Amino acid sequence: MNTDVITPEGYAKLQQELDDLWRKERPEVTKIVKWAASLGDRSENADYKYNKARLRQIDRRVRFLRKRLEALKVVEYNPVQEGKAFFGAWVTLIDEFDNTLCFRIVGPDEIYGRDNYASVNSPVARVCIGKSVGDDVVVSTNETKKEWEIQFIEYRK
Repeated sequence: MNTDVITPEGYAKLQQELDDLWRKERPEVTKIVKWAASLGDRSENADYKYNKARLRQIDRRVRFLRKRLEALKVVEYNPVQEGKAFFGAWVTLIDEFDNTLCFRIVGPDEIYGRDNYASVNSPVARVCIGKSVGDDVVVSTNETKKEWEIQFIEYRK
């Protein structure tokens, strides 16, 4: 599957991060760097050193986000997806011991900081793609092989 895919919500979140960095945080840090530089000796000026390094981090992240946002393809919900697990779906699996696993199939840029999101490239998402409620799936990793049944599929609009 193409790894340059993202949900509309994920795209908006990355765009918001870019806007916050560029329009809010970067100007604030730039002011601090200018103020700290005006104090004179920069070699022992912790404010200057820290904020100059932070400015470089912000600039790297801004460059990355701009390039990444250009490359990403936003995948919108389509009513023909109903009843099957595709990109953007919330999927609930159940195993033989009644353990459940609930996750949303999303692009790789959206999984960070979210324990209930699974990349479309992950083993669990790959085996669920195209399946329906009641279908059995076997999730294989290097260490384990586990059988699940798809209990629920939902697209939240």
